[in-house]
Amino acid sequence: MSYAYTDYLNMKALPNMWCPGCGNGIIVRSVAESLAQMGLSPHKVVITTGIGCFGKADDYFATHTFHGSHGRALAFATGIKAGNPELHVIALMGDGDAVTIGGNHFIHTARRNMNITAIIANNLNYGMTGGQYSATSPLGSLTSTAPKGVPEQAFDVTALAGTAGANYAARTTAYHVLQLKKFIVAALQKPGFSAVEVMTPCPTHFGRRNTKGQQAMMRYFKDRVLSQSRYDQIPAEKREGYMVRGIFVDRDKPDFLTHYQKINAIHPEQEKGGRGNE
Repeated sequence: MSYAYTDYLNMKALPNMWCPGCGNGIIVRSVAESLAQMGLSPHKVVITTGIGCFGKADDYFATHTFHGSHGRALAFATGIKAGNPELHVIALMGDGDAVTIGGNHFIHTARRNMNITAIIANNLNYGMTGGQYSATSPLGSLTSTAPKGVPEQAFDVTALAGTAGANYAARTTAYHVLQLKKFIVAALQKPGFSAVEVMTPCPTHFGRRNTKGQQAMMRYFKDRVLSQSRYDQIPAEKREGYMVRGIFVDRDKPDFLTHYQKINAIHPEQEKGGRGNE
């Protein structure tokens, strides 16, 4: 059966609540178009979210949704997937929800290699609560809680995902929409844990404090978030302020449920709560 992208969206909830210039709406539509491209039944898709700007994303989907507490979207997604492995489970999170408040859940979901797709809208700060710095705010950038500059090193989200055990990790931006949809489809098709980091503008807080308005932030993503080949052409001493977009992890380790089913096939009496031949 074929679907239109609107079959996955709650059209009555639109227009969305995000600030002008925010890229979250682009990501939501990209997710819906990717689901339509794959022909997945909306009744077989579950969207989980936490708290934050992108935590509101579940309001705009007509699939099954679960809205939980801050930083716990992946914990809820894990329970849903383990309870019903036939479902396609997608966790939509901001950078605070995913790797700051939710950092421990992110690490262990990747370590377990749960068959979940995480899509992280990285706007480089806590946009909903006033522009505080998060674990992805660049060193030296200005935020409401670091008016003289962030003193901490930022996480590399895709490197963290891959090191922790994810089968797939990719990065792109809200500007590079065709690549974003390509990465989402690949992530949904990949068994095991997959993470797609989407650099997205926050002109209201991060952009205003760092002299990057709505158009300037999109130009920044266009000109500064480069393919690996273009990045490699930049002299090493001039690479500060640039990022690489692309696929950084793509492997096929068995996922959590494969291991779980294998173990219980070896010890079926334990799955039923029995005590063997005692």
